[in-house]
Amino acid sequence: MTDLSQLSSPCYLLQESHLRENLALIERVQRESNCTIILALKGFAMWSAFPIVREYLPGCSASSCHEARLAREHFGGHVHLYAPAYTDAEFPELITLSDRISFNSLTQWRRFAEQAKGRSCGLRVNPGINEVETDLYNPCSEQSRLGIPAHELVDGLPVGVEGLHVHALCESGADSTERLVEAVEHHFGQLLPKLKWLNLGGGHLMTRKGYDVERLIRVLRAFRQRHPELEVVLEPGSAIAWQTGLLVTTVLDLMERGGMQIALLDTSATAHMPDVLEMPYRAEVRNAALPGERAYTYRLGGLTCLAGDVIGDYSFDQPLKIGDQIIFEDMIHYTMVKTTMFNGVNHPSIAIQYEDGNVAVVRRFSYRDYEGRLS
Repeated sequence: MTDLSQLSSPCYLLQESHLRENLALIERVQRESNCTIILALKGFAMWSAFPIVREYLPGCSASSCHEARLAREHFGGHVHLYAPAYTDAEFPELITLSDRISFNSLTQWRRFAEQAKGRSCGLRVNPGINEVETDLYNPCSEQSRLGIPAHELVDGLPVGVEGLHVHALCESGADSTERLVEAVEHHFGQLLPKLKWLNLGGGHLMTRKGYDVERLIRVLRAFRQRHPELEVVLEPGSAIAWQTGLLVTTVLDLMERGGMQIALLDTSATAHMPDVLEMPYRAEVRNAALPGERAYTYRLGGLTCLAGDVIGDYSFDQPLKIGDQIIFEDMIHYTMVKTTMFNGVNHPSIAIQYEDGNVAVVRRFSYRDYEGRLS
């Protein structure tokens, strides 16, 4: 087990060996399904690790001018751009940064189509399936602002559109991908022969333990056989960095309130792991269990002044002490890209543990980072 005692706290630690395991599996899916898989920066944008990812994947998907620039400057290769709406001010730069661009509505297409000439253009469509239980992450509800419903395309595609972009999943299984493919063929099948590419979006959590990888390959390969002239693209977010690293934290204070033992940490749910509050989900803590399962139960609280900055209740075999290290598992995908500097609390450093076991801190944050976001 890695000795983490010398790491500054708090700190995100990416483990190269786990990242490569994920990428090797994803590359296998890419090869055996005859599809293209690109990195979705909204899920993993740790550019110091891009040289590793670039060995396996040919490009990135971006959802903003900043993401597209990050892809172009630090990753290279293919850049597929999609955003719910583009601005007049940014669009000229976006076009120079992207190879393909998807438009969220026919209004946006008509507004920017002329400027987009020279790029391969597509439309994001809503396939009308509901594979995601949490409304916050479900892009396919009837009133969703994301994508064009099928009835708006009954007269066909505008001249100049070469692809369709669908995104309907969130950390979903291969069965959901199969239903997505069926929905695309059902609602948009008449358009597929006229296209050059189809982007099946993200949410394909193929690196999760128990995921039916063989079924995914079978579904994608069969679709490609039915549509041999159509390039098929996937852009998973979570799957790339799933279970590839940690958030290392420290106990700062201990107290008892209302019969509950509370441990205050040098991290924050709201600032450093917001999905704990948004999803919500229960973060996994190393060597801890559900409350009451072990001898000593604590509520782990964050460092900000937000009353609800609570990570959750956990039990331990031994009582916690000030200075103890608390390690949160699987804190690399989405977590880092969604952090804030609320309250000006110390932002976690970022480190990489290489395959040879050596650990390098690749980024430390300071007051200047906080100051630079404000005016």
